[in-house]
Amino acid sequence: MNPFLQVAVEAALEAGATLREEFDRPKKILYKGEVDLVTESDHRSEKTIVARLRSHFPDHAIVAEEGSSGAAAGARYCWHIDPLDGTTNFAHGYPCFAVSMALADAGQPVVGVVFNPVSQELFTAVRGEGAYLNGKRISVSPVEKLAHSLVATGFPTHRRKRSANINYYWEFTLRSHGVRRDGSAALDLASVACGRFDGFWEFGLNSWDTAAGVLLIEEAGGRVTGLSGEPYQLGGPDILTSNGRIHEEMRQLAAQVAENAARS
Repeated sequence: MNPFLQVAVEAALEAGATLREEFDRPKKILYKGEVDLVTESDHRSEKTIVARLRSHFPDHAIVAEEGSSGAAAGARYCWHIDPLDGTTNFAHGYPCFAVSMALADAGQPVVGVVFNPVSQELFTAVRGEGAYLNGKRISVSPVEKLAHSLVATGFPTHRRKRSANINYYWEFTLRSHGVRRDGSAALDLASVACGRFDGFWEFGLNSWDTAAGVLLIEEAGGRVTGLSGEPYQLGGPDILTSNGRIHEEMRQLAAQVAENAARS
């Protein structure tokens, strides 16, 4: 196994075991904003991951959601970590959350891991070596038309009243088999990679939300861009992913929604 992937898998499984153990317990919920939750489990999971990465790769930079780690100046490699993607789900007892980890080389994800500790599904990818679910190779769906697709999105926990995504949600709902909103971008992206969803879009995601999932989709044969079709950069303002076959149709619909919004 790739040595970077091996350490990432070990860290994700260890952190995931902690999350699974604490999932059924009463949770102490804190707020980073009016509605943006964080739990003690977020911090414990991140501490576990960072400690393991630091012990193996002390020269690597680490960017983590809860900010418990620093970045090594001038480092070639950078880890992007979400120790608990889907905190709101976790806090409410909804079993849709994951540990998401990715290693980027000069800004490009080269190793990715997404682990769902409830379903015990471990998604892994290494650049140029394919994407896998519990050791079995996965690929994106064969769906050719948006009208025959199932897609997903998410909504921000902050500035919700100013989010234009409800307009996109409406149009994509009308033109597909449906739109799912499960509250974990990492799992949504992994679901595109394994063909459960045919596409996914969202606004305002951070690098730790998308880095692992982007690599999974690309290695599974899918496509990742911004909503306008431009190359996606980690932490970019928006993201559009698909099985590749419906990508242009999704992009055109997104452009139409944006144009209509500008007119109104």
